[in-house]
Amino acid sequence: MIVSAGEIRLWTERSGDAADPAVLLINGSEAQGIGWPDALVSRLVEGGLQVIRYDHRDTGESTTVDFDADPYSLADLVADALAVLDGHGLASAHIVGASMGGMIAQWLAAAQPARVRTLTLFATSSVHGGDDLPGPAESFLEAIGAAGDLPRATAAERVEADVVIYRILNGDAPFDEDAARAVATRHFARARDWTKGANHRRLASIEVDPPPLSAIEAPTLVLAAADDPIFPPAHASALAAAIPGARLMPMPDMGHVLFSPGLPDRVAGAIIEHTAREPETAGPI
Repeated sequence: MIVSAGEIRLWTERSGDAADPAVLLINGSEAQGIGWPDALVSRLVEGGLQVIRYDHRDTGESTTVDFDADPYSLADLVADALAVLDGHGLASAHIVGASMGGMIAQWLAAAQPARVRTLTLFATSSVHGGDDLPGPAESFLEAIGAAGDLPRATAAERVEADVVIYRILNGDAPFDEDAARAVATRHFARARDWTKGANHRRLASIEVDPPPLSAIEAPTLVLAAADDPIFPPAHASALAAAIPGARLMPMPDMGHVLFSPGLPDRVAGAIIEHTAREPETAGPI
């Protein structure tokens, strides 16, 4: 289903029974909706949830833009997420955000508390930043820099380069190379223009003023990825401390992506358990 967000058209996919509570999955920078593993989606559906995943603008089958002519900010991506909820006729949903998607989810929960039933965050940090928190190791930065120089002239080269990047993003966690290659292959096969995802790297150049995390009312679960090379566990701890009543759950064998064997099922299980904690006074779906 295509959803409109102003002039932007967003590819979305809805799985499961429309009568079940809805979960909106918000992926990270340059990542398509299909980057959420099918195994995770299936497990959530089996757990009694309907699942919506979508392509951010400039990824997959969604609208691509000329960033120089029409720049956008993280606030616009928050508006896109709201447009997905509206497009599917959802007054509220359980929100799950990873990496940049976690920052979108925080902003959404703080600005629109009535729209968010529960909040699950991982592989992310506070939308307000954290200068006092540890950054990526120098070895990670060097590896990512070298991967950026890999050849991408052909489809096969682009896939293999992404597999290398996924392995780096996976940190020291066990790596499912076949799953990573399958996702990379699908990404390039369906993207309108695979180069446009790089526009997400320019979001930091647009100044924004996110709402305070203290405004989040939804029951919040923060998964602390033990092997995340971008946001070490201290980021998850600080994020959980900043959100009223948030729970922190350690996740061993988890990097910045979901390519550790069995990890999609473990994350889905945590989401199912957390969404079941929703207060009975929550509003209509």
